[in-house]
Amino acid sequence: MTKKSTNTVLHHASISRADREVLHAHKSAILWFTGLSGSGKSTLAHAVEYCLYKMGVSTYVLDGDNVRQGLCGDLGFTDSDRVENIRRIGELAKLMTEAGVITLTAFISPFMTDRDIARKLVPPGDFLEIYCLCPIETCEQRDVKGLYKKARAGDIPFFTGIGSPYQAPKNPELIVNTHEQTLSESVEHVINLLVQRGLIANYNE
Repeated sequence: MTKKSTNTVLHHASISRADREVLHAHKSAILWFTGLSGSGKSTLAHAVEYCLYKMGVSTYVLDGDNVRQGLCGDLGFTDSDRVENIRRIGELAKLMTEAGVITLTAFISPFMTDRDIARKLVPPGDFLEIYCLCPIETCEQRDVKGLYKKARAGDIPFFTGIGSPYQAPKNPELIVNTHEQTLSESVEHVINLLVQRGLIANYNE
């Protein structure tokens, strides 16, 4: 990215991230859900958020479709626009982490390079990549939004998995087999990851 903002000075907050984490009574982090369209990213992210909410954890979900209504509403779906979309989301998620919130992002984010860039925006351990593993055949059978049908008809160019590639994570913090596990089982795997990483207290205690 070529920086066009000039004559700017970074101001350091008087209240630190650690202060905010004490206020929230839990650590902050980014849970980056990635996978094909129809793999269950948004469903899982919102289900995890609801579980965390009931535990008293401060959270926010950044959903792909919602973000493109405003912050990224000027972007299309070419490779370059996808890169910029994820760049903006990474920067926003970083800010929310500084605010002491556990941020859940639900984006296809098809390119490994872009996910790695987002990871490097925060300290090691603050970025948890969660791969929603689901065969494209299953995703296409679900086709909740009718996008695969449109893509096959040529109405949606650059559609991930058909007209544009998806690069699966090589070493994600967690793989969730959304085509084999129930939603509650998938949620439990994510919550257990957060407990193991010391981000939240053991909800069974």
